[in-house]
Amino acid sequence: MILYITIAVVTALLASMVDNHPAGKSHAVTRQQLANRVCLTAIFLILFLLSACRLNVGNDYAKYVEFMHLVNCDAYVPTEIGFNLLVKLVYGLSGYENFLLVFACYSFATALFFLLAMYEQSDEFGLTFFLFMTLGYYFQTFSTVRYYLALALALYSMKFVLRKQWGRFLALVVLGAAFHKSLLVVIPLYFLASLSWKKWQLAIAAAFCTTFLFLQDFYLKLVIFLYPTYEDTEYLEGGTSYISILRCAAVLGFAGIVYAMREREKKAGINGGETVTMIEEDREWNRRFWFYAYLNLGAFVLYVFCSFLPIISRIGYYLMVSQILFLPMLLKAVPDKKWRRLFRAGILLAAVVYFAMYLKKGANDGVLILPYKTFFFHEMVEILSDVN
Repeated sequence: MILYITIAVVTALLASMVDNHPAGKSHAVTRQQLANRVCLTAIFLILFLLSACRLNVGNDYAKYVEFMHLVNCDAYVPTEIGFNLLVKLVYGLSGYENFLLVFACYSFATALFFLLAMYEQSDEFGLTFFLFMTLGYYFQTFSTVRYYLALALALYSMKFVLRKQWGRFLALVVLGAAFHKSLLVVIPLYFLASLSWKKWQLAIAAAFCTTFLFLQDFYLKLVIFLYPTYEDTEYLEGGTSYISILRCAAVLGFAGIVYAMREREKKAGINGGETVTMIEEDREWNRRFWFYAYLNLGAFVLYVFCSFLPIISRIGYYLMVSQILFLPMLLKAVPDKKWRRLFRAGILLAAVVYFAMYLKKGANDGVLILPYKTFFFHEMVEILSDVN
């Protein structure tokens, strides 16, 4: 636990020195640009090496080693073609079942895309990265490595949605789906969140949500069709997360407060006149605001009405991950400095409490990120194929 806290503190301090919106542009490398490169490289190496050097850390590490062994033996595994081809390639080049290198490949790509997404899209990289660490996103990459690579790609793809670069968005999602097909769900969800919804359309959407209450068998059959390996397993038990519901409600409430403050500020200063640049910036801000707001509203609806679905947490995370971009954007938009400091303190405190709660259950089944083990000092436990 001390190791994880140290990693979180050190990387967060490095992230606080990164300015992803440096003032002015110059052909020469400025001091800030150099600081950005050094800090980002250091952050990436720390995150990558901690993940790549782990051994049997993560709730399904041994299960993945078993999957890799079966792929190498040309046996059936319920994994996507991208995962299978990567295993074949790494094992073929290594000449033996080098599962450590496969995990390292996932660690490299996942950390890279998360950092790129945060650096390119956040209004304040330091705060976004702090939330990324304290809300457990990084440490959860130790488990379900295929899904968290897909989640990193989902976060990265949001910029294409906001720019309406649908071709690039679809290409990235389809590529990511080769490693975890659940990523395909973001195609309709992100598209819907990018629309300018009218009140009557929202009313129809709300009415549609009620179908989740009395058509549960139909939706479960649809899930089994998409995930046939879930049939007659514990994965169909469903369940929801009250913490996730609370997080979405809190973010939406904060968004409503900031939006009202900003509108009041705009009305108070409207007599000063608005330039074309100001109007365009306002339009861009509103586009991002409603996109992130609808993503969180969608997550809230899913967690409240769709608890019977076995993949609810995976779908919900594709929507909730936007919070690490949304909260810094909202903070920046708070017009009053005193209120901004107060809101920032509240967000930081809530994130630290969440991180403490997460680490407290780090050794529990379903998490298993504690204790940290590395292949330098530990041996891999026997997998199912070795026992049989």
